[in-house]
Amino acid sequence: MSFELKAFNQFFIDYQQRFIRFACSYVHDEVIAEDFVIESMMYYWENKDRLATDTNIPAYVLTTIKHKCIDYLRHKQIHQSASDEISELYSWELSRRIVTLEDFEPHDIFTKEIQEIVDKTLDSLSEQTKRVFTMSRYENKSHKEIADLLGMTTKGVEFHISKAIRVLRLALKDYLPVSLLFFYF
Repeated sequence: MSFELKAFNQFFIDYQQRFIRFACSYVHDEVIAEDFVIESMMYYWENKDRLATDTNIPAYVLTTIKHKCIDYLRHKQIHQSASDEISELYSWELSRRIVTLEDFEPHDIFTKEIQEIVDKTLDSLSEQTKRVFTMSRYENKSHKEIADLLGMTTKGVEFHISKAIRVLRLALKDYLPVSLLFFYF
């Protein structure tokens, strides 16, 4: 083993734990701190020939560890900030749903105007589509029951319901809470 390698091994033994404690005091994760120390010491070893002969090696390695810790903490800060924003957005959206639901009056669902739009829209559909949709939404029949009664497949029933929903969704676009009742499978 060369003198240079022996000196590096001794340096590693002398400083490893101190450097780990230093890094851990900032990153609060011993495994990450150990990784940073090993990476920094390897970085020093790989670049030792480019350094000035009077380079303070412990300070050089500690500076590398410091920068790794800073990068790690900045990344955590960005992650935390994004997480906080997502949490804030979710909280706002949840509050919006609560307010909307609190303001929702069930007796307003079937106002004359909305019912007229629904009736007119259903009348514009083919007889088969109208019948399937009416049986599903007004008579509360299952897809299988409708299929059996009309002599079609459940996929055919789903097709007609989807078709009716698309047309109703467009007709009721200004009445979102109402349209949700019709569009929910």
